[in-house]
Amino acid sequence: MINRLKGLGIVLAIFGFVFVAAGGFAFFKVQEGQASLQAFSAAQGVELTYNEDGQLVDRGETEGADAIMGLLTDDWGYPVAAGELDPNDPLVNTASEYMYQMATVAYHTLHGVQTIVLEEDVEFNGELFAAGTYEFPVDGRYWADFNREHPLEGPARAQAWTGVAHALIGELGVGTVTASTLQLGLALAGLFAGLGGTLIVTGGGLVWATRPVKEPVAVLRPAGVTA
Repeated sequence: MINRLKGLGIVLAIFGFVFVAAGGFAFFKVQEGQASLQAFSAAQGVELTYNEDGQLVDRGETEGADAIMGLLTDDWGYPVAAGELDPNDPLVNTASEYMYQMATVAYHTLHGVQTIVLEEDVEFNGELFAAGTYEFPVDGRYWADFNREHPLEGPARAQAWTGVAHALIGELGVGTVTASTLQLGLALAGLFAGLGGTLIVTGGGLVWATRPVKEPVAVLRPAGVTA
């Protein structure tokens, strides 16, 4: 029985070293990914704007930044990590910063006003739109919310949700997913290392507990002889 427990301890310790090695490899790959993401972010040079009090601002106003944050957290339900928004490091290189920048692009697109010019009179569903210039507010419409057959909504959709806007949102989304994946990889690396350490301690404990113990030998002495 003792030998079996000792063998089990050795096996557990071996598995522990394997998990520690896996954790180390995962950590190494995460570091590579973080270095690549940092280089990508630095190459683009996109930074968030803060005021002297460390508050986010948009076009110089905190109200604009608050509205963008409301779109991100309330409408989109994204859990912003406050620690990832650092006024001392405004470069967009964390998941929350990427999502905030994405919300900035979307917010200004959703609340823009597009100028539509009709060269001639157009009738649509019994309503006459005379030739001329119209100011059409996007009013929170996403791409799918426009009626593309409408003489004003159709052109406004193409002018508001341009290929550039879609490309920026898509690129920022990739940055968000990459940063989130790296965080998950770091957590897995820690999990592997922690599990490996637990197995090593458990296996080593079993080996230690089953080691041979020398019993004290009783010494017989003649009567009347003190130790």
